[in-house]
Amino acid sequence: MTNKCQQHGAFSWCELLTSDAEAAKRFYGALFGWQMEEVNLTGMSYTVLKAGEKPIGGIMTIPPQAEGTAPQWGAYVTVEDVDATAKKAEELGAQICMPPTDIPSVGRFCVFRDLQGASIAAISYNFTSTCG
Repeated sequence: MTNKCQQHGAFSWCELLTSDAEAAKRFYGALFGWQMEEVNLTGMSYTVLKAGEKPIGGIMTIPPQAEGTAPQWGAYVTVEDVDATAKKAEELGAQICMPPTDIPSVGRFCVFRDLQGASIAAISYNFTSTCG
């Protein structure tokens, strides 16, 4: 399967959580020439980053549930079952930072920290979403 949004284990999205989304958009737009598309996800402002016409990631303001964390880029890995992945990660010693949660019109994701403290997100996309 070549679609990274459907292939279990494929890196499929990257996302910047930042305290100043507008400054980040100016910086990365000027640096990499990324095009940006504003979308509204259930009342939350989100910017989709595009290399040419291809969606490659996003930028958003750090959400209230993550307040106090430093700005950071995060990676998403496609999985077949987010709930099973979160359970297995926890069994393997990971700390669940964001339990499996639905993102309307996108899919279901979770975030966990591995045994060395590195964070990563797992996501299952629904059939109406595309990630590039």
